[in-house]
Amino acid sequence: MRTGGEILVDCLQAQGVERVFCVPGESYLAVLDALHGREIETVSARQEGGAAMMAEADGKLTGRPGVCLVTRGPGATNAAAGVHVAQQDSTPMVLFVGQVGRRMVGRDAFQEVDYGQMFRGMAKWVAEINHADRIPEVISHAWHVAMAGRPGPVVIALPEDMLARETADVRPGPRVEVADPAPTAAAMAELAELLAAAQRPILVVGGARWDPEAIAVLRRFAEAWQLPVGCSFRRQRLFDHTHPSYAGDVGLGINPALRQRVAEADLLLLLGARFSENPSQGFTLLDIPAPRHQLVHVHPGAEEIGRIYAPRLGINATPGTFLAAAERLVPPEAPPWAGAAAAAHASYRTWSTPKGDGPGALRMGTVMAALAERLPSDAIMTNGAGNYAGWLHRYWRFRGEDTQLAPTSGSMGYGLPAAIAAKRRYPGREVVCFAGDGCLQMTLQEIGTAAQIGADILLLVIDNQSYGTIRMHQERHYPGRVAATHLQNPDFAAVVRAYGGYGATVTADAEVADALAAALAAPGLRLLHLKTDVEAITPSATLTDLRVRTS
Repeated sequence: MRTGGEILVDCLQAQGVERVFCVPGESYLAVLDALHGREIETVSARQEGGAAMMAEADGKLTGRPGVCLVTRGPGATNAAAGVHVAQQDSTPMVLFVGQVGRRMVGRDAFQEVDYGQMFRGMAKWVAEINHADRIPEVISHAWHVAMAGRPGPVVIALPEDMLARETADVRPGPRVEVADPAPTAAAMAELAELLAAAQRPILVVGGARWDPEAIAVLRRFAEAWQLPVGCSFRRQRLFDHTHPSYAGDVGLGINPALRQRVAEADLLLLLGARFSENPSQGFTLLDIPAPRHQLVHVHPGAEEIGRIYAPRLGINATPGTFLAAAERLVPPEAPPWAGAAAAAHASYRTWSTPKGDGPGALRMGTVMAALAERLPSDAIMTNGAGNYAGWLHRYWRFRGEDTQLAPTSGSMGYGLPAAIAAKRRYPGREVVCFAGDGCLQMTLQEIGTAAQIGADILLLVIDNQSYGTIRMHQERHYPGRVAATHLQNPDFAAVVRAYGGYGATVTADAEVADALAAALAAPGLRLLHLKTDVEAITPSATLTDLRVRTS
């Protein structure tokens, strides 16, 4: 005889789960007890939103579901922020939520929530396990759903009496591996014809279900066909930015030359990406539903092909199976677009070279140049949402897989939880979290989690005393009328020192190099409080510029 909690943990071990992220709650005490003494690490966060974002980031890094455990009611509502990230970012994740006892359901019992109604629009599947002997079945299905097609989150409710009650021992199911849809021979033949007829093709990559082998084949395919390659919004880890085929990121703050190149392409090969609002520049780069481009859309989720854009050729395949087939195609010796990749890369290098000008005594261009000199190429960079991330995405040259964790959903507060998850997954690598002052304070309490588990990340807090993105939009639409966007901030360096970490404040360009060197040399958790001028609102514009343009 075993409890439902013990059976659940057995099933997690069978799926290869190495750690779970949680905030402890009375509704799933039987699971916490079953985790005691097991090989699965339990990371206890300070708030459920942070725990869910940690699990989502872990899923991004592994391609298998990150696991989060939260209690009922407020625990679940807090965790919804991380579920939304997983949904928009196509990340496999399983959220387990404690539920009221089965005899209490429907009485509006203490912290009772109908999770089917609450999560139906965000999760791929929502279920409740009412009988412990069905736990292996539900877990197997949950892992299949979270990983297959377009990956995403699954939410499983766990009635507390089901978890605590002993039942006949049942075996966990086998480790789940999902099917990889692959292109047909006819589809690849048609692709070859479209490429042969093209004059200005471009390849844009994004989405999920990538692995190191697929990324390596992508590089070889781009080289063989001399294609310029762009990365969709916050998917920059998919292509080495120093590679001569790299054209830049197709996202917010896009290089105008790259935007023009995508707009004027006669063949757009969209691999893994959905080309949603941000990469499509507000759904303006492609006509809807029938693009003027010859659009080839490759995606592992059949439901995503034709969802917004009607492609000339739709291919239901994972990036890996598509590229394995594409590598067998024979490229022309002298394609009409020869030289396009080199020109696009030259434009990217100019665009991505940090500038030392701009308002304020401390300029982010100086910070980015110092980071490029001192950080290793395999450093993992994380960020949440805010204009401050524009400097990272534009000026940091990502070198390969598992070097970027950033929410395509634009969720504030993501950077710190993601950095904690990354450091647990890769303890020997440097992990750097970029966070704006407003962004960090969404999950500031997770500094305590980082300190407790020894996650020696480097936090860079870009403090302009403002919700900068909203201030930017205010100045565009209501110039000079500032409302609700000013922030009175703490001494962030003192906060991290209170947790036993290293903290220092930087206020001028001349201080950057020494401050960064000291932070990188310090043991444990580290934070640099970078005080910037709100006038420097983006890498390309000042607040004054915005007011002038709208006046």
